[in-house]
Amino acid sequence: MSEQASDADRFMAQVERIARAHPQLTQLQAALVAAALLGIAHDSRSFARMLGLAHALVLRELNALAEMDGFVAVTRRDARTMRTFYAAAAGLLEAA
Repeated sequence: MSEQASDADRFMAQVERIARAHPQLTQLQAALVAAALLGIAHDSRSFARMLGLAHALVLRELNALAEMDGFVAVTRRDARTMRTFYAAAAGLLEAA
């Protein structure tokens, strides 16, 4: 198996684990958390490009996720591009 396929499998497995553990999250929200935990993406624009999604859709899900306690924290926003930088909550590292 190639390294790229292995990384994708690892990412999807993490998304599934998070989605099962936290059924209140959408799949996209679980994917945002997984990307931060695995160090794949730490901002909305990179995440949107990685998955081929509209940045506006990712921003909407990230903002909703940031309003929930214990998942992600917004660390910085770029007013010009709307790019939002985020980090997974510290407690999620142990739970994931």
